[in-house]
Amino acid sequence: MRTIVAALLLAASAAAQDPSELNFLSNHTDYRNLRSMLPDFEKQRAYDLLDKRRSASANWSAAEITGRKQYLREHMLRAIGGLPERTPLNARVTGVIDREDYRIEKIIFESRPNFFVTANLYLPKRGKGPYPAVLYPLGHEDGAKAHFAWQQMLVTLARNGYVGLAWDGPGQGERVQLYDPDFRSSKLVSSTLEHTVLGIQTLLAGDALAQYYIWDGMRALDYLLSRPEVDPKRVACSGNSGGGTLTAYLSALDDRIQVAAPSCYITSWRRLLETIGPQDAEQCIPNWISDGLDHEDFLLAFAPKPYLQLSAIRDFFSITGARETNADATRAYDRLGAGDKIRFFQADDGHGFTKPRRLAAYAWFDHWFKKSEHPGTEEEVLPLREEELYCTPTGQVSTSLGGETVTTLNQARVKQFQRGSATPAQIAKLIDYRQPGGPPTVKPFGTLARTGYRIEKLVYETEPGVVIPALLFVPESAGKHPGVLYLDGAGKAARVTDVEALVKAGHVVLSIDARGLGETRIASFQNGSDWFRYFGDWTSGMTAIMTGSTLTGQRAADISRGLDVLASRAEVDASRLYGVGVEAGGVPLLHAAVLDSRLRKIALERSLLSYQAVVDSRIHRGVFEQVVPGALKLYDLPDLARMLGQRTSAVIDPVNPLGQPAPLAEARQQYPSAVRRAAADSIVTLYGF
Repeated sequence: MRTIVAALLLAASAAAQDPSELNFLSNHTDYRNLRSMLPDFEKQRAYDLLDKRRSASANWSAAEITGRKQYLREHMLRAIGGLPERTPLNARVTGVIDREDYRIEKIIFESRPNFFVTANLYLPKRGKGPYPAVLYPLGHEDGAKAHFAWQQMLVTLARNGYVGLAWDGPGQGERVQLYDPDFRSSKLVSSTLEHTVLGIQTLLAGDALAQYYIWDGMRALDYLLSRPEVDPKRVACSGNSGGGTLTAYLSALDDRIQVAAPSCYITSWRRLLETIGPQDAEQCIPNWISDGLDHEDFLLAFAPKPYLQLSAIRDFFSITGARETNADATRAYDRLGAGDKIRFFQADDGHGFTKPRRLAAYAWFDHWFKKSEHPGTEEEVLPLREEELYCTPTGQVSTSLGGETVTTLNQARVKQFQRGSATPAQIAKLIDYRQPGGPPTVKPFGTLARTGYRIEKLVYETEPGVVIPALLFVPESAGKHPGVLYLDGAGKAARVTDVEALVKAGHVVLSIDARGLGETRIASFQNGSDWFRYFGDWTSGMTAIMTGSTLTGQRAADISRGLDVLASRAEVDASRLYGVGVEAGGVPLLHAAVLDSRLRKIALERSLLSYQAVVDSRIHRGVFEQVVPGALKLYDLPDLARMLGQRTSAVIDPVNPLGQPAPLAEARQQYPSAVRRAAADSIVTLYGF
């Protein structure tokens, strides 16, 4: 096989190619922050948008503040893909736990047909109904709806005359979506990993994972309000962490909620990006920042109803952002004449629905629903074991009931789309591709002499703040040569033997590190985590998506600028420009070829087979940076290759969403005339240049 031959050649040439010479910027004093270039660039884009929003909000009138509810709903619902049809809940009680002063009912309902939700309903046995109620979305803590802090709060609420409903979100508790019966847990390490694997599939379908959590919450509220014990005019929503996120979402979107109290979530996107960055998939809404939205908008969309913002001074959600957002929202509430309906409570502790925040929440609910003061005490609750609160016989929907999963619902969703008629203009808009204009700015960094050719080290600029390290391989032979833009996901110096073979065959080759690859990859200490292994540079990629862009589109622009560099060279025949994309370089090159007609032929090696394969696979790894939200509404990767016609010269060993070789028959079905298997053939023959 050619890959084996190439590996032997690479080993043989290692002595001749000094990595410190080829990766020449790593220790250069002018580029000491090169590995943070992409995160810094994405964050600065976001900061500029957020600063613009905050500056405008300082002068909003009462009418403009009131209008934020409609603005948020319009943009948020569009970004998450809208909401499904309201279908029968088919709710049933599967068990009851009876205590002296409260009881717990085990509930199963269907938020969508055959999509089962497991929930616990806490009911008071004292006083007279109908009672006020608390919708209680969950965070990511262990035990899901059985987590000890949730039980403590829900039992206390029931004892004090409130109905409470907690339910398992997708990927948690009894609703693990990627359940492994051998491990008796998710195939992935954590719920946040599972959420984000599912979230990437959902993005390709043109939706956001938040839609699933929001709709489950709205249907949970439907069930809660169907109970005769509940007073529909006295409903609060409160949860911690991921439950705080959902409290913010649901309260902003559903008018049936009268009082909100999110815990350990509200901060600001600027402070999030300065600290922990974007969290798992359901906490990130596409185009959120480019649409002019921030955390404050959750509060404004609820105004002038009572809002209690609960925060922890030592939380990983920035307390500075929490304070700033509350101060801004309080000024807005004051303009609406509702300053008494917003409060900020911060406890000197860490992340969690700890006792100080629970007591503050009880007092807030009592003030608005009972017109009384809470005594400020809480009787300790002995929590039940997780299995005691199971609603299903096995403790998992997948093994007890089966039904739909997020994956199967995504698969059904994309079957509705008619793909293949997208225009280059539509694709450019979707990926936020902007072809650079004007002559390229190139900075040389010396030349390395080699037998029969030379290597010029250089840097070019795609746009302000983005520099691309590159190696230009130039044959000694005179005359005009075909030019090849070579983009390897592993970096410009990863497979020098392949590049050398092209050069010795008479090609000028520009091997580049598109932004976020090679020398511009984020610091290596981050690369060992499960999160990095599954999603790569999640922070940069998701920040781009939230600001209305994509890494695919940005890297395609880096390729176009590289073609400018090649075309400007006297040694290059600008009418014969080719491209090679290896591994993560393949998808951006394919997009660039559709949008930049100067690429006369391209070859893709070990590139992702298709976006459809990501949706069809329960688990994927290493594809996020190549994802284009909503792509499958318009096109798939094979559609792009068909748009190129004969300009797609070779698709070599395409890979499945786990990075493994795709079955040959499947690959040939997707790329009928271009698929090849790597063999001992020459590179030029293999690539078809």
